[in-house]
Amino acid sequence: MRRDWTRITSVVLAAVAIAVAAPWLWHKYQTRPDWFDPIARYILHTGLKNTVRMAAFTVVGSTAVGIVLGTLLTIRFWPSRVLIRLYIEVWRGLPIIVTIFLVYFALPRAVHAGWTSLDAFQAATVGLILWGSAQVAEATRGAVQSIPREQHEAASALGFGWIGRHAFIVLPQALRRLLPPLIGLLANVIQNTTIAGIIGVAETLETGNRSIERLTFSTGSPHAFTILVGVMVVFFAISFPLTRLAAFLERRLI
Repeated sequence: MRRDWTRITSVVLAAVAIAVAAPWLWHKYQTRPDWFDPIARYILHTGLKNTVRMAAFTVVGSTAVGIVLGTLLTIRFWPSRVLIRLYIEVWRGLPIIVTIFLVYFALPRAVHAGWTSLDAFQAATVGLILWGSAQVAEATRGAVQSIPREQHEAASALGFGWIGRHAFIVLPQALRRLLPPLIGLLANVIQNTTIAGIIGVAETLETGNRSIERLTFSTGSPHAFTILVGVMVVFFAISFPLTRLAAFLERRLI
């Protein structure tokens, strides 16, 4: 166990060191062009901020909705199971970009005239929550059903009802098995936030693309390679430690 913790700690520290050392080395040993600092601030202060906010809202919403739906899916009541299964299959089956388009363009037309349309950031977040909650619901169903039947019977023998049995006995054990998929979901959500740029959300990749276009029109030199490599480094520094942590927890907890 100590060896595994040492390995994951080393990987995380290495990723953080790369993310911190790269800008420092550039500052120390290179003469940065005039366009570099404004674009770096724009990508980090605007793009990365929106990416992190969107990912945080999505993970919280997906977890809350998905755990409830996944737990209810284990009830032997076919009307609720059919509805929840339909919800899961629809939002898991649709491409995320289609879901975001439905929320942003189709939803305001489908409801009454007094509806206030969601802005691009809100629509993208809702679309990601629909997709993420379907993933969490399916994972929760598997985690709850993996708890041995003897645990349910023992809780019932102690006088717990269905709610108490799941709240105090089943779900605490299922959440332990659900933690690695949730961390993996966070990494996937961070990567999928790039789709939100299609409807105008200024996330990390979109701010990079806007910067390339701005430089093309103002100077004639887009510097696309440098900017996109910087975007790649940002996503790698965030996603790689999360994927390694998810893999480590999967080995230790499941």
